[in-house]
Amino acid sequence: MILLPSIPEAHALVARSDLPIPAWLFAWAASGALIVSFFALALAWRQPRLEDEHWRAIPSRVARVVVSLPAQILCGALGVGLLGVAVYAGLRGTDAPERNLALTFFFVTVWLGFPALGVIFGDVFRPFNPWRAVGRAAGAATARLGVGRPRSLAYPDRLGRWPAAVGLVAFVWLEVVYGVGGVTGAGLTPHAVAVAALVYSAYTLAMMALFGTELWCDRGEVFSVYFGMFARLGIFEARERTLGRRRPLAATTRWASVPGSLAVVVASIGTTSFDGAQEGAFKNGIEALEESFLDAGLGAVAALRLTDTIFLALTLAGVAAVYLIGVWGMRSIGGGPSFAALRSGFAHSLIPIAFAYLLAHYFSLFLFQEQAQFTYLLSDPLGTGTTDLFGTAGGGIDYAALSARAIWYVQVGALIGGHVLGLTLAHDRALVIWRDPRDASRSQYWMLAVMVALTCFGLYLLSVANR
Repeated sequence: MILLPSIPEAHALVARSDLPIPAWLFAWAASGALIVSFFALALAWRQPRLEDEHWRAIPSRVARVVVSLPAQILCGALGVGLLGVAVYAGLRGTDAPERNLALTFFFVTVWLGFPALGVIFGDVFRPFNPWRAVGRAAGAATARLGVGRPRSLAYPDRLGRWPAAVGLVAFVWLEVVYGVGGVTGAGLTPHAVAVAALVYSAYTLAMMALFGTELWCDRGEVFSVYFGMFARLGIFEARERTLGRRRPLAATTRWASVPGSLAVVVASIGTTSFDGAQEGAFKNGIEALEESFLDAGLGAVAALRLTDTIFLALTLAGVAAVYLIGVWGMRSIGGGPSFAALRSGFAHSLIPIAFAYLLAHYFSLFLFQEQAQFTYLLSDPLGTGTTDLFGTAGGGIDYAALSARAIWYVQVGALIGGHVLGLTLAHDRALVIWRDPRDASRSQYWMLAVMVALTCFGLYLLSVANR
């Protein structure tokens, strides 16, 4: 991530010399942890436990207030207001990305904050979603005025969540591919981000008008689908204006039943992996291919963006291939369903891994840049130096808030924990498909290989970037 130069990469990653043991030993330790977890699951987890969410309403006044209609209206209005402030800052504020509210708000506070909140509190983004708020308000207004509500088009079932998957890749492409032109003076500016937000808003509201607000949020609206995916890991969920608790992880088991869901989670892992490898593991390859395009006559910006686009596509294909190889291997165990059924049936096991990659790669960026968000960016959102709304415009970032070594341990812990949870979800689903626990465990040798591969790949990206 290079959009925010106020965050030096040295603070986001750890130099190998700072580690008490060599980085490669972490890969061995992580692999060992996964293997131990695998055999522990095989011995102690012999019945499926996560297929039933066991959702129960929380009988408290606070819970009722949280999901009440006035609270939803307030949250929706706040979401619309914050979107408007960020867009206005991008259009009218400074072009310096580190001083303008827009880039930090969209690419750090929102993009990284809501997944973390979702894992803890459930789908927090849903009530704050500005486009959902506008769509619902428009529907309520037409009903109140007695205007006949336009009949929504039938949404193609096969399309599923593919629009969200494509939109997810496009969003990250805007940030990490289009934005790399900044090194040549043609990168992602706050103005460009604001224009992109307006274009996306128009597109989203049009789709909501065609297919219905709630359906589009569930299938096509990028942020609703993406943040909602991570929220399935949490224990809280609102149903029909009632807040309840459920088993951790259990809500993920039915998430991937919609076509295109696998593409969303693969896109999440692949785009994060590419961003982590762009200036590390892939650096030499990117420079070599870029040089070839320059020799062919392409301009500097076009050559760099085309090269990064190719590597991004290859990364997405690589992540998908690793998962599909694991699914293909499971077919060697008799009594299982078709390859297509296995492919979608185990897709939810990648959700904890997607969150682990997100946490590992962006933890330090979020920690440091949020200090900027809630000090000088909040007081002077345009970055012009002429306002100090809350008296914090002179604030800064305390890079000593967390040591580089502590950040490294968080990264490693996140990767190991995410893959152990992925193994757990896969094992539980295998017990549903293969009634014999021995067959279920044998089928998961392949998923163990997938988890080990993704863990080592994640640690490799972090360690190479530390050189």
